[in-house]
Amino acid sequence: MSRVAKKPVVLPKGVDVQVAAEAITVKGPKGTLKLDTPPGVQASIENGQVLLSGKTDNDIKMAGTARALINNMVVGVSEGYQRKLELVGVGYRAALAGKDLNLTLGFSHPVLFKAPEGVTLEVPTQTEILIKGTDKQVVGQAAAKIRSFRPPEPYKGKGVRYAGEKITLKEAKKA
Repeated sequence: MSRVAKKPVVLPKGVDVQVAAEAITVKGPKGTLKLDTPPGVQASIENGQVLLSGKTDNDIKMAGTARALINNMVVGVSEGYQRKLELVGVGYRAALAGKDLNLTLGFSHPVLFKAPEGVTLEVPTQTEILIKGTDKQVVGQAAAKIRSFRPPEPYKGKGVRYAGEKITLKEAKKA
């Protein structure tokens, strides 16, 4: 039995939720997000809260998932999401070229990353990248894609890493 679905999603000021038979739309100051209503899930709005329930006992599991997704949408349109990446290594740097990100990661060629729809990229310094957006999944996927160009290697720790990520270094080969 899902306990997540029993907790209502509280709507902050400025956030509007529209519940239709086929989709749930969340509008806020930072944008609009839409979620297809999962089968077997019923949503209703009461007293500034979104309440979810399953049509049968077996559907309550999907109602918990839908509740988590709707909560992420509400937070995204009201506050937004961001991920910070750090470039560690000699000569590793990032620069913006319009809306695209130009990365120098030790390859013989620069790596060009096109920002997906709904994501803004910022480069406060040459070794930091900020990824901002309203959709949590898209922001996380963009950060993972940039990190995948040069993940941190285990011997010197060089590469692209999330801010605050701990890299366990291996000991070098002994003679």
